[in-house]
Amino acid sequence: MANMIYSSNGLDLTKSFEGCKLTAYADQTGVWTIGYGHTGRHVYPGLTITQEVADAFLESDVAGSVTGVNRLVNGTVHQNQFDALVDFVFNLGCAALAQSTLLRMVNQKHFDGAREQFQLWDHAGGIVVPGLLRRRQAEAALFAQAAP
Repeated sequence: MANMIYSSNGLDLTKSFEGCKLTAYADQTGVWTIGYGHTGRHVYPGLTITQEVADAFLESDVAGSVTGVNRLVNGTVHQNQFDALVDFVFNLGCAALAQSTLLRMVNQKHFDGAREQFQLWDHAGGIVVPGLLRRRQAEAALFAQAAP
């Protein structure tokens, strides 16, 4: 696959689900987080950042997801499919996609089956999480949209 870039449409999807908090907070699992879901050893209680720093963190964090999707997808996908996969990886990590039936179906060009796979990733601790369900539904809808 040619190296694709994340579109502004995809980035808007990520921003809408991540939200932006300029003061560090502990996420649902206790991981200190700031900006648009940014984590790391340098994020700690009481840390505050500017919107510009949050945007820079997001750009850097998304770059890893873009690289992962470009590396894992063997064939050609259109921009909306790529964007849906990048948001999926941004939220769940590259390892989740790498080991998934979703990726296998994308690489086999079984796109209808791949679209259905998104919603299987809406659980945390064995329980359906409404926010994850909405995010997976949005990714699946974007994945299914015709090429721009």
